[in-house]
Amino acid sequence: MTLDRAVLAFAGLMILVSLGLALYVSIYWLWFTAFIGANLIQSAFTGICPAAMIFKAFGLREGCAFR
Repeated sequence: MTLDRAVLAFAGLMILVSLGLALYVSIYWLWFTAFIGANLIQSAFTGICPAAMIFKAFGLREGCAFR
């Protein structure tokens, strides 16, 4: 698995988890969903993603998006 795919899978998982928490725990978990979306937009323009930095430290090989 490349770094790019790991970041996309992680973001998708976090969105689904936060939506589930919003449905069953508290509607305020939607703020976490909004944070994830804002982080994805920010990383699209800057190329800087905290999750990508962490996955890179774990040794995943780079894809074309995060070089």
